[in-house]
Amino acid sequence: MSAGPLAVEVICTCCLAAFLLHRYGDLRKQHILTTLTTFIAWYFSFLIIFVLPLDVSSTFYRQCLKDKAPKILTTTPKSSNITNTTDLNTTTSTPSTTVRRFGQVHGPPCEIPLSHVPENVLPTLWQVVYWTSQLLTWIVLPLMQSYSTAGNFTVAGKIKTALIENAIYYGSYLLIFGVCLIYVVAKADLKVDAERLKVIGITASNTWGLFLLILLLGYGLVEVPRSVYYSSKKGFVLSKIYFKISKLSTDKTEADEALEDVLDEIKKVSEKIKYNHPLRKHVDTILLKCPETMRHTVKQNNDDYEDYNRGSIDIPSEKALVKLHKRVIQDSQNHHRTHAQWNSLMQKAIDLEDVEKNEQSAVKKFQRSQHSSPTLPAFLRIVYTPTVEWYWRCKFYFWTMRVCGVLLAIVTFMVVWSECLFFVKDPVLSFFAIFINVAKHNYDYVYIELSSILVIAYLCFCAYYSVFQIRILNLYYIAPHHQTDDFSLMFTGMMLCRLTPPMCLNFLGLIHLDSHITKEENLEETSYTQIMGHMDVISFISDGFNIYFPMILVLLCLCTLFSLGSRILHFLGVQQFIGDDDMTQELVDEGRQIVQREKRNRDRKLDSAERRREWTERFGATSRSSDRVIGSRGDREREKERETVARSPDDNDKTELLREAEPIDYTGELTSTTESDADFSQGYQRGHALRSNRNSSRTSSAPPRGIFNDV
Repeated sequence: MSAGPLAVEVICTCCLAAFLLHRYGDLRKQHILTTLTTFIAWYFSFLIIFVLPLDVSSTFYRQCLKDKAPKILTTTPKSSNITNTTDLNTTTSTPSTTVRRFGQVHGPPCEIPLSHVPENVLPTLWQVVYWTSQLLTWIVLPLMQSYSTAGNFTVAGKIKTALIENAIYYGSYLLIFGVCLIYVVAKADLKVDAERLKVIGITASNTWGLFLLILLLGYGLVEVPRSVYYSSKKGFVLSKIYFKISKLSTDKTEADEALEDVLDEIKKVSEKIKYNHPLRKHVDTILLKCPETMRHTVKQNNDDYEDYNRGSIDIPSEKALVKLHKRVIQDSQNHHRTHAQWNSLMQKAIDLEDVEKNEQSAVKKFQRSQHSSPTLPAFLRIVYTPTVEWYWRCKFYFWTMRVCGVLLAIVTFMVVWSECLFFVKDPVLSFFAIFINVAKHNYDYVYIELSSILVIAYLCFCAYYSVFQIRILNLYYIAPHHQTDDFSLMFTGMMLCRLTPPMCLNFLGLIHLDSHITKEENLEETSYTQIMGHMDVISFISDGFNIYFPMILVLLCLCTLFSLGSRILHFLGVQQFIGDDDMTQELVDEGRQIVQREKRNRDRKLDSAERRREWTERFGATSRSSDRVIGSRGDREREKERETVARSPDDNDKTELLREAEPIDYTGELTSTTESDADFSQGYQRGHALRSNRNSSRTSSAPPRGIFNDV
């Protein structure tokens, strides 16, 4: 008996959750409450996945002890015949019976798993993990999501808005809970007490989670192996990325325009509400959600000597400011989310184009273009040389993906087959039950734990792959390199806590460790099942829904295999990637042109930076006035006049966003060059606007910070 493996898994799971949170979130800018709740949600969900196999191996050990325990002979004083043979742990003697030890069960002794812990450890762990995750997924995280996007300026107002927005989620849960409660009350042989109410609550949560889990698995079990296999086809993957870029360009333009409109409206409101107005503090709160360049502009145009009573008829109300505050929060998050997707897709397209060029090269060394960046740290590049990279990315990678795709397809078939037939006990038709039973008889606990972790992890990956592929109204997006906003982080934590418990219960049914499915009275069950219960209070769910609903997985997988959903959406006018369609090809061609234009823009920026570096090396650091000696005297005077005169009200953040957005013509593309490029072009663009453009690009590259710090 040793707690070492359990301690190692607890520590490793904690490190894994912290690493993922650091990779996808920005710990320095996101609120501490977001970091804490998301970490707990991810950590406890991963803990269930990785600790449950240890519970399975310990259960098999207890079952072995139970099967090989000495039997009991029960007799009566009037007869010496055997009347009952039961287990030692469950036999009770009465005054009219005589109990004596009958004999031993032959066979090898039960081996103790290396990960076996005292029997009270895992039940206590499951109690803390399960109820904490349920509290997070149903109450804390949904409220925090709505609280973070609420436009109110007080804590009470934000909480009220969060409760109203989450009414639909709570309503769906209470509806299932109410139906179960009415069913229990209607049955005359059942009494409602605290224990049954707890079982009803768990039943409602798991029923919702199982329903959502099967829908997500129906897509992920097919799409995961298919996407892995298709990744070996470079042309197919590149065309799909071009298609996504073409579609995303429209969303990117709409996000820029929405943010542009709300910033323009905020600026007008700020000009109306002066510093001594009672509502000015709310305007300052709204300005904190805006880009830094706009805040400086508003402060410059805010005249302190003007009285707020002048023109007070047009001053917006507090309710209007609440709506404006909510708009700027949502539009800022949508703007950042869309640009994060844009940069990710653009980098993938450039990398795949580099692979295509290197495959046609006679030199067996991978040569990157100036637009791509190495994905590995510098110390790993010592081993991962350009030659090794060429052979991997141009030769072995695609064959590896094909083999992995075939293997994952086999695992998918095993999962679907087992989901449809796991309730058949004799003969055993579930693949995973067969494999686990063979290992159980051989006391191969290490194989049991590793195989259980892999199966649960595959189910989890397929389910959450569907979550992040089927984006509802583009409300969330998970992006690496610290590009995920607070709303998306909390959404992932909520989904993990909601789907992991029913997924683990479904896995226990697949390996026949649920006595309600196998109908075995002497079957030893896991500590996790003892905490979750069997939902026997509600028979139509325990005997019907939980057993037969997973069979719908076959229909969902067939629909995904033949892309039925995509074809229906395509028929209704929603753009979908259909390989044999003219509209799809047009979007692919448009995406290819967008990538080429983006590469030309990056070329100009690199050339400008190179010219600036050469100028600095040749002449050294110079002042701004000496840099303009190239231009004429009239140009210098006009430039000086433009720098001394304050920016006009028309030159607002609307024009700055237009400069920041991707230009269409070649003349507009020059506006995104650096300050040195403007100096060499003899006053083509003002230095002040270029500095503002760089500041706005830096602020837009990170999630808005302080969304919880309004009050």
